[in-house]
Amino acid sequence: MTSTLHFAKRLERLGTETAYAVSEEAKALQASGTTVYPFHIGDLNVPTPSVFVSHLESAIRDGKTGYCPAAGIPVLRKALAEGLGKQRGVEYGPENVSVQSGGKPVIGKFLMSVMEEGDEVMYPSPGYPIYESMIKFLGGVPVPYQYTETSSGFVLDISALRQKVTNKTRVFIYNNFQNPLGCASSPEEMAEIAKLCVEHDLWCLSDEAYWDILFEAEQRSIVSLPGMKERTCILYTFSKSFSMTGWRLGAAVGPASLISFINKINTNDEACTTHFIQYAGLVFLSDDAKRFTQSLVAELRKRRDVLVPLVNSVPGFHCYSPPATFYLFANVTKAMELTNCASVEEFRKLILSSTGVAVCHREHFGSAIAGEKEKYVRFAYSGISIEQIEEGLRKLYDFMSAASSAAKGKI
Repeated sequence: MTSTLHFAKRLERLGTETAYAVSEEAKALQASGTTVYPFHIGDLNVPTPSVFVSHLESAIRDGKTGYCPAAGIPVLRKALAEGLGKQRGVEYGPENVSVQSGGKPVIGKFLMSVMEEGDEVMYPSPGYPIYESMIKFLGGVPVPYQYTETSSGFVLDISALRQKVTNKTRVFIYNNFQNPLGCASSPEEMAEIAKLCVEHDLWCLSDEAYWDILFEAEQRSIVSLPGMKERTCILYTFSKSFSMTGWRLGAAVGPASLISFINKINTNDEACTTHFIQYAGLVFLSDDAKRFTQSLVAELRKRRDVLVPLVNSVPGFHCYSPPATFYLFANVTKAMELTNCASVEEFRKLILSSTGVAVCHREHFGSAIAGEKEKYVRFAYSGISIEQIEEGLRKLYDFMSAASSAAKGKI
């Protein structure tokens, strides 16, 4: 008898984080005996601060191992409301906070709460790939917008942005302190985005995963601008600020009416975020936690300041110094010409196999937009030492210098 079992058609619309495929390639290469320089993944090679660990252990000993409210434990919701609100210059209460298992779940739950099938959602591309994945999976229409490379970094073309808004546009996704570009909006750029959202009555998802990972940039949230608090959901996560990527702790912060629906989704999904991990999260505003983040940012700044000039010295590469996050987005258009690579994926594989330098590229961060001509790779410097940075870039320089000499010899 022929089986009629099948999988749902909607799964064809579900994307993934293809950067994990690069991780598997890098692991296989390393297992073969090749030294790999891990610029490909945005994880941290710094342990979680002990203050979180000790509070987690205490919570387990105290029996915080059962179910808890779907919205999160009240004491953490109150702390997040007060702490995040104060940092952003707005007032929140516990009713404005839904604790999540990391920042990523906020994306899908927010879209489930505000987007109907067929609604258009504007999102950055290149950007975090789960934006596009969840928009498609939930039946929305993805409308990507892009940044323009200038002599000083990446900026938004506001007039081009406005042209993408239609009467079907429902949501604007905004990631200041941006992954993968490492850029930060000027006050003027952020104000224009807020103006667009208010004028067209759009919901806004403000992804603030890198809120604390700033060098020259200043902490500034779009939620603080006129007309934005009532239409904005903040994606907050403990992952980057406190080196807690595997702990899976974050929050959705927004209007109480929206948060109540997200809490209902929590109930139907995971029931609650792990009880004892929430108690550990309570120390995020402690002096020990703050000192850790300051130390982490200082270390990341050192790595960035070593990496940027080395990347710019490699034939065919150029980049600007990112003011935020721990990513560097390098233009490799000329490098691809020097190596006769037809695609940026071919180029990525070539430098990995030839030098051990593992990077992601533009197409790991959302579908390419029609008309794109420049090619880019992303260097993450969160999980690599300065010694490894110098050694890996030396190998990359030697490889590309040889490719440049060979190309000149053919002229």
